[in-house]
Amino acid sequence: MAKPFVTASDVARRAGVSRSAVSRTFTEGASVSNEVREKVLAAAQALGYRVNRLAQTLNNSSSNLVGVVGANLSSPFIAKQLDMLSLALLRRGQQCLLLNAADARSDIAPLIDLIFEFRARAIVVLSGEPPSSIVEECLANGVKLIVINRLLDRSDTDMILSDDVHGSTLVAERLLAGGCRKAAVVRSGSRTPTQTRRAETFIRVMAERGVETAVWEGSVTSYETGAAAAHSVLADPSIDGVFCVTDLLALGFLDAARHDLGRRVPEDVSVIGFDDIPQASWASYRLTTVAQPFEALTDAVLAALDHTAEQATIRTIPVTLIERATARVMAEAVPA
Repeated sequence: MAKPFVTASDVARRAGVSRSAVSRTFTEGASVSNEVREKVLAAAQALGYRVNRLAQTLNNSSSNLVGVVGANLSSPFIAKQLDMLSLALLRRGQQCLLLNAADARSDIAPLIDLIFEFRARAIVVLSGEPPSSIVEECLANGVKLIVINRLLDRSDTDMILSDDVHGSTLVAERLLAGGCRKAAVVRSGSRTPTQTRRAETFIRVMAERGVETAVWEGSVTSYETGAAAAHSVLADPSIDGVFCVTDLLALGFLDAARHDLGRRVPEDVSVIGFDDIPQASWASYRLTTVAQPFEALTDAVLAALDHTAEQATIRTIPVTLIERATARVMAEAVPA
């Protein structure tokens, strides 16, 4: 049988003090004499007592818990965001309460209940596709909200956006510089604001340069969807440049293009992604992509946690094009 937790009452009995004296000893700023404090701390050490932070929360309007809401948590980009953010919160003495919104479309009530029952001091909505009803419920109940890669018509919500417009423009210009004559953009059917901005910007820039762009849209954002896109898009042999709006789609596209269809990348077709997930740099892919730095995203969330609603801001995270091996380079003219 598991050993029972040592309680504050156990410490009080051993120290010969009241239960409330134990509580005051472990409450920052509370009044307690040095003699009582020493007795309580000695008893706590002898018994191996640890403060029940969750119980403390019940007596406060908020806790040190930061709710993090995400869907598609197996996505490499979401997983990396979560990894870095949860570690950064821990270093600040705050805890990450992970809330999986994958099933929230069918029944959002349990998720909303958890957010309020744990009295989280703030909610961070990760990139991806948590339903907008989560955002609406949090705002309606006065919960501080921080959203990543989602633009809201609000002045009381911190919004952290990667510069998708600039990044997608960089992709278009890179493909054009490589001699692209007919392009395709690959996106999933999730229609997230991020994917929409990237695809629409790319199409617009290519059109301004007189290059036709085919649009392929699949189902979920996944490796398999990217592979399916390659089979469909590359049925048109004239397409020589492809922008996959996420790296995960691009990895599936690359494998199918090379191994199933025998297409050479970048000689036959250039492929560029977006996000710079860890797998993009693997030797088997060496994907040319647009990087939105995870460190900058994390730092922006931490800064937003210290804002009041009146100080809420929109912060844009700069992006850069990462050159690897999947985008064609035009040969320089040989001098006569």
